[in-house]
Amino acid sequence: MPVRLDYRMIENYVEPGARVLDLGCGDGALLEDLIERMGVDGCGIDTDLKQVQKCIARGVPVYHGDMLEGMAMFDDGRFDCVVLSQTLQQTLKPHLVVREMLRVGRRAVISFPNFGHWKVRLQLLLRGRIPVTRVHPYKWYDTPNIHLLTVRDFLRLCGELHLEVIERIFVTPDYRRLPGFLANLLASMAIFVVEKKAPG
Repeated sequence: MPVRLDYRMIENYVEPGARVLDLGCGDGALLEDLIERMGVDGCGIDTDLKQVQKCIARGVPVYHGDMLEGMAMFDDGRFDCVVLSQTLQQTLKPHLVVREMLRVGRRAVISFPNFGHWKVRLQLLLRGRIPVTRVHPYKWYDTPNIHLLTVRDFLRLCGELHLEVIERIFVTPDYRRLPGFLANLLASMAIFVVEKKAPG
């Protein structure tokens, strides 16, 4: 099965042989690819038992449970890189998740769908209803997304948590890259690489 294109983008920021934690790891496809192609020491965390079983079938080490509870088991700096792919908006306490990511890891790679995309704005303006798009395909009553955010929202969070943005990637629904100044309006998905700011 081909690896998702956003996974390939994320993999660019993972070093060969790194210690990697994948939060909301799903069926383990990203970790399996990182382990096989880059020799990483990886493990995942997911709440969905069926997805956890798929990870086990792939031979991917995985913890079944809440990501905050899972990360609490690890010492500070246990990982070189912690990945959160298109799951931040589904967490109950996203600011705590990001903070904890950078306690257990030196670097965090975070991707999320951008609720500031122009199609989302237009549907909300013209229809007066929660938008349903390719990137946000759920109806309001069955969506797993409970904390919708935009590129600007995430940048503000980085400032509040005193994080340094190492890299930012903005892409359209067909994964074409966009310049930063158009990101909040035109990007359907954003990928950020962040680290704690050095003291002083």
